Amino acid sequence: MDIENSKAQMKKGILEYCILSIISRGEAYASDIIDEMKEAKLLVVEGTLYPLLSRLKNDNLLSYNWVESKSGPPRKYYQLTEEGKLVMTELEATWNELAEAVNHTTKKTINQQ
Repeated sequence: MDIENSKAQMKKGILEYCILSIISRGEAYASDIIDEMKEAKLLVVEGTLYPLLSRLKNDNLLSYNWVESKSGPPRKYYQLTEEGKLVMTELEATWNELAEAVNHTTKKTINQQ
């Protein structure tokens, strides 16, 4: 078994939910999203984040605003669309159900050893 591949697949499966969750708290700049993901030990790089943000925008889950910056080029700040808010609510419910099921299953396994 390739444990690193399994770990990567688990993280990949929750990236969208985590990113939408960060943006749901207010407008977010891409580097702020990366910083928060790193802080949570969910390492994500620009090469992963930008295509994902583009796909979420193309799926009408995100929109963005350009904001002038005093220290460089304008910055793109992302926010959830109404459809994005609905999807976020569904993903949150699914995550909570899944986390409860996994915790229930793994606690039984640990307690039976």
